[in-house]
Amino acid sequence: MVKSTKYDDGSSCQKYGVPLYGAAWVPPCASSDVKDESESPDSSVVNRHVILAGGGGEGRSGIPNAILLSAFDLESNSLSDQPVAKLGTGSDLPYRIAVHPGGKGIICSLPKSCRWFEFDAATSTDKHTLSLKSSDKVLEQLEDVGQQLAMTFNNEGSLLAVGGEDGKLRVYKWPSMETAIDEANAHASVKDLDFSPDGKFLISVGSGSGSPGRIWNVSTSTSIASLPKEKDEIFGFARFSQTTDTDQVLYITSMRDKGGNIVKWNTTSWRRISSTHVGKDPISAFNVSPDGKLLAIGTIQGDIKIISSASMRVQTTVKKAHLGLVTALAFSHDSRALISASLDSSARVTLIEDKKDGTNWWIILLTILLVAVAVYYAKNRDFFL
Repeated sequence: MVKSTKYDDGSSCQKYGVPLYGAAWVPPCASSDVKDESESPDSSVVNRHVILAGGGGEGRSGIPNAILLSAFDLESNSLSDQPVAKLGTGSDLPYRIAVHPGGKGIICSLPKSCRWFEFDAATSTDKHTLSLKSSDKVLEQLEDVGQQLAMTFNNEGSLLAVGGEDGKLRVYKWPSMETAIDEANAHASVKDLDFSPDGKFLISVGSGSGSPGRIWNVSTSTSIASLPKEKDEIFGFARFSQTTDTDQVLYITSMRDKGGNIVKWNTTSWRRISSTHVGKDPISAFNVSPDGKLLAIGTIQGDIKIISSASMRVQTTVKKAHLGLVTALAFSHDSRALISASLDSSARVTLIEDKKDGTNWWIILLTILLVAVAVYYAKNRDFFL
């Protein structure tokens, strides 16, 4: 059975006064000051912060552009009603963010360039605090490159990939910013990027007359496969996921005449495995949990759906989680919570409930009982005659 809930004004959803375009969790290792091994990960303040980015863009709207840091309490399922830290970006709208897995900081896509910001941790006598600060590190290779629509680090934090509105794909070694891939015509415009868990491959999704999905071999810096669309498909987002210790899979969202779909791909043959219809509304955000068990989509209607990767069935639907389209989704590092952001200025955390893929154990037990009764009757039917 699919659990469906409706939007509420509880403390798990807060409005921060600016349209939000990016959302991510702060890595547990973001603060070098929190080193007490007796402190469990769940109780660490650093483990429960989220990064949000957005604003009103250029002009005189009066809406500021800023990167926000908000606290989340797991026990009460509540976001702080005000950001615990806020860093303005002037007239530049922070459109996309990528958090370094090592907790060093975040890279932010601005209209013309990309900037690096650092976490600033401090410890007082009774609490740990975390904030953001501008960095002295200037990303010269990403100055005056135009709007970057996608950016991501690999799991080790040793590579950074960025894709531009102009269709150019750039991959750099981090933190040296030495060029690894520089493809001027990856797509007409790059929509999304993701590294495989083993770090061997990079998927780029884009628009244009060429292939909407391309696979890049990171070690050789070459494109090794093109993922074709079917007749009326439009590719949207892509995420790799680990299925076992040795196997991984690729998911790509697509729109067709009947609505949103998730296409699963084999990462050896690069052929389609399956396509699952997940709703009639266009998908505006997508992500996969770190443990690979769940997928999440956000729609232009503000709904959120959490899907089991094992059955590809919708596990939870949050109707009107936001009053505007969902712009970003991110699972926490322990896969226990999902942060979502929207153009309606709201951020929401949805807790993940432990499901058994819809298995009804009462039906199974009843079936076993009926089989047992039938067997008993068959063995003793002479007694009943």
